[in-house]
This record gives sequence, C-alpha cells and structure tokens, in this order.
Amino acid sequence: MPSFQDNTAEPARPQTPTNNLLQKVKSNGSTRKFDHNLQHSLPIPGDGAHPGSIEVPATRSSMAETDYLMHSLSLTDRRGSRNSFGASLPIPKSKRQSRLSSVANADGRPTRPGMPAIQPTRDILSSQIQDVKAKITAAAKDMAFAFDIDGVLVHGDRLIPEGQRALEILNGDNELGIKIPHIFLTNGSGKVETARCAQLSKILRNPVSTDQFIQSHTPMSALADYYETVLVVGGENYQCREVAKQYGFKDIVVPNDIYASMPTISPLREHFTAEQRATSTPRDFSKVKINAILVFSDSREYATDLQIIMDLLQSEDGVLGTRKKDPSVDQLPIYFSQGDLLCPTEHPTPRMSQGTFRIALEAIYKAITGHELERVVYGKPELATYKYADEVMTSWMDTIHGEEKLPKNIYMIGDNPASDITGGNMYGWNTCLVRTGVYQGEGNDDENPANFGVFPNVLEAVQTALRKELGQDFMFKWNDNINPVTGENSVSAIE
Repeated sequence: MPSFQDNTAEPARPQTPTNNLLQKVKSNGSTRKFDHNLQHSLPIPGDGAHPGSIEVPATRSSMAETDYLMHSLSLTDRRGSRNSFGASLPIPKSKRQSRLSSVANADGRPTRPGMPAIQPTRDILSSQIQDVKAKITAAAKDMAFAFDIDGVLVHGDRLIPEGQRALEILNGDNELGIKIPHIFLTNGSGKVETARCAQLSKILRNPVSTDQFIQSHTPMSALADYYETVLVVGGENYQCREVAKQYGFKDIVVPNDIYASMPTISPLREHFTAEQRATSTPRDFSKVKINAILVFSDSREYATDLQIIMDLLQSEDGVLGTRKKDPSVDQLPIYFSQGDLLCPTEHPTPRMSQGTFRIALEAIYKAITGHELERVVYGKPELATYKYADEVMTSWMDTIHGEEKLPKNIYMIGDNPASDITGGNMYGWNTCLVRTGVYQGEGNDDENPANFGVFPNVLEAVQTALRKELGQDFMFKWNDNINPVTGENSVSAIE
C-alpha cells in the first residue's frame, strides 16, 4: 500500500506575492505538500463573498485521502501477518455432529425401539421413483446450492416470498421427492447458530439445521484453541459473549466490561444503562492480558469500541493502561468476521456493515501510529470460508443421503457482487447474482460478474440451475398420485 511521500504531492503552482501559501503539513508520520490553490468541486454556499465573513484557504485538499487507507480483501492482495495467522486462517476440522433432532419444524414422529423408523407414504413413493429415475437422481445428488441469506431469502426479519418456494423445491417438493443438498453461507453474525437457525426456520417456513448453516464467525470457533483471553466486539446486548462461550473460548471480555471498570476510557459515551452495568463483569484490567481482539459482529457503540481497540492495539502485550514504544512491533492480533461494507435490511437501501467499522479503524490506526494495521478477515470472499463450506456440505450430504462426498456442481446464489460473487468465482463455483438485495443494476456486475447469470430473484436462479443439471423437463412439484413403477402420471410443474 502506498504511503504518504513528498513525490506523490500535487505539483506546486507558480507563486505570486499574494498567493504564496504552499506549506508542508505533517500528516500520518510523513511530510506531504498541499497547494491551497488547487481546484475543488465543493462550492462555497451563496453567490459570492459575504460582508461578515473571511475566506481562509484550507491546509489540505478537499479531496479525501481514503485511497491511501483502503485495503483490498481479494486473494490477490493479501499479506501474511507477523502477529497472527495472516493468510492461514484456522477453521474447524472435526466432523460436524448431526443435530437433526433439534431442527425447527421437525415432524417429531415417534420411534419404535429396536425397529426401523416409520416411513410415511411419500418417503416410500419418492424412494421408488428415485430408483426408476436413477440417472436424474444421481445428478440431483451431485449438485448443491450455497445461499446467502440477507437480500436473497430475507430482508431482515421479512421473508422474500420466492425464497420460501425455492427451499420447498429443494426440500423435496419436486418430481423425485428428493432433498437436493443446500447450505446457508452468510456474512451475517451476532447470534448463536441455534438461535439464528430457529429464527430463520420460522421466517422461511422451511427447516434450517445448524448442520447446514455457516455465519461469518462460525469458522472462527477454531481460534478458541489458540487464545486464552479475548476481547469480543459487536452484536446486540451480550449475545456475542454467549457465541464465544459456545465456541470454547475460556476468558471472554466485552467492551462494556472495560467501560464498567474505567468509564473515562470512552469520554464520548453518554449512556450506560443499569441493565448494561448489571450484565457487565468489571475487573482490574491493569492485571489482565488480552491475547486477541475478535470483531464478531457490527459495533453498536462505534466511539467506545474504536477507543478500546485502539488502546489495546497500542498497548504492551494487551494490557490496558500500558503503551509500547514501537507500535509496529508485536501488534495484538485482531480478527474480523467479515468485510462487507453494505448489508440489505428492511430499510429501502442497504445499510453500513462491519466493513465500514474495519475501514474506520484502519484509517484511525494509520493516522495515529503512522503504520498500517495488520488484521485478518474471515467471511466471504475469504478462502477459509469456502474451505469450511466444503466440510459442511460434505457432512450435510452424509446426513441427508448417507453419502459423505462433496457434490460436483455447486451454485452460489447471492446479492453482493463484492463478496458472494467474487468468492464463488474464485473458488470455482457457479455464481448467480440476484437483484433483491445489494445489487440493483442492469445486466451483470461490471467488476464482479456472476458466471452463471443474473436473476430477478432466488427462485428463478434455482429453477434455471435445476433445469441445466436435471433437464429442461424437470418438474418443480411432487405429486402423491405418481406411479411408483413407471415414474409417470400427472406430475405438473409450477412456474
């Protein structure tokens, strides 16, 4: 990343006696020239000079310097880190244990001790149909879908209707009565997986198992093996503390614990409720060594969280109240669960997401220390998320079909070209871009085009992919009157 250097300054203009304002301004640890006669595009309000005002030239250009502070999250521009894992992000490697008995909307049919499970008529019929149509059945088991959630299936807590129908088809409402493998791969975060899956099951009116669900901080559970005491940032109330507990972290600190112990750490904070104080765990943080910072979800208190993180990043060995002499040496490891700048919600236009918090921190760190912040980012489009998705997809195949293998033809359906589509393209998946979320453009995205196409909604994307893999005549509706011997008889498609 370029640094501020004198040779990158704007060329000086010829100076006149009345216009000799070229100065050197100390900025971000280096000297940069600023020409106060530069043209700018921000007009002064009004038609001219006001008798009660004096116009004073600014000391720096009106153009923001964010280009110097931005980081790419693509695989082609990633640095290794001296103080953390860098490009080698740990992900869980153990086989996921099935928890289907706790899936929301499970039918709860009684079992008979020592006897096979009772099969309903539909399961028997679909099994026979799949035997008759073995070739199509094999193709159905060799394809899979990875769904982004916000902007594809839901807007916040509001269902996108086409999402419900798409999942019904994949859950067996098709001519084979077969479950077509699919997982949920979201940069959303902030809740334990069981709670989020229960919430989604209710909204989508389809069962969502934790065994087929990955949110941005799910792979970060592997970090519990490496760090003893961690600061966990973001999320509503104290849900991220509970997430970290379930992941196995031993000593968990949240910003409110620190604020309750030393309120002066955040002079801009105005409110600290009695409930927040009662649920905080204050202690003497001058005796606590924090080993890593984990930003699990969106910050609800930007000023407080940024201040505490900056104090820790500049501290000696993660002890608040200390300050190391050289900020470029042994920086405290900091991890972000995802890098999205925008996220679709119930609001008409997308809202800022965790990526804006990260960029703000990078800019502040650079401005104060003069050094680049070393950080590690999980979530889409990072490679670790897709590697972990392979593990989850393989395990889910074993759960629903008894075949522990990774399907060959995987379709990623998302609304964000910069994360969903970029990551899927780099990983070799078929990518489908939908216009129900972040992306609202005409045609394909210019910078990160979906390789399988752009669709008005998720249902159209799913149906198009199914027709490609299973044939143009594949029916998107199950019929209980189908002939189990011939596989024929009044199966009708719905479009």
